[in-house]
Amino acid sequence: MGGENQSVGEVVERNIRALLLRRRAEEQNKRADERLADKVTRFTGSMPFVYIHLFLVIMWVAVNLGWVPFVAPFDPTFVILASAASVEAIFLSTFVLISQNRMAALEAQRSDLDLQVSLLAEHEITRLITLVTAMAAKMEIAEARHPDLLELAKDVEPEAVLQTMEATAETIAREAREGRLEPES
Repeated sequence: MGGENQSVGEVVERNIRALLLRRRAEEQNKRADERLADKVTRFTGSMPFVYIHLFLVIMWVAVNLGWVPFVAPFDPTFVILASAASVEAIFLSTFVLISQNRMAALEAQRSDLDLQVSLLAEHEITRLITLVTAMAAKMEIAEARHPDLLELAKDVEPEAVLQTMEATAETIAREAREGRLEPES
């Protein structure tokens, strides 16, 4: 294996570099419409956007209330302002949803990667426990017979963990409905 002599710092740097390169590749592989949606979302979520809108609305109101000399009111009932704000809100919310959907898909991928790495690490640790326990038993170390080691030496089955989580959640929900839920001490 080529990475045997790498320090922890080098491994961390390698991993960070790999993640950053992956994010950069994802960014470069975005379609033009996704880039546009991200730019619009980024700008609309900024303070300059708020300041521009604040200025425009104040000016619109001032002009249409007749507070600005030499400029005739063009929307005294503010119907045009309300319509423009509604249309803008529709488009902005759509851009935000597009960006959020793409980000959610990326987060799902990263979550799947995290799960796979965790399962691999769990499997490796389980094998190490088995090996170390066998060595300790051969060396007649009393801790090798600890009852927890038998359980720790078993591979975790994700399906079983999910079923246990779901069953526990159902039990807690039922106990809460029945008023039997006791706070943990």
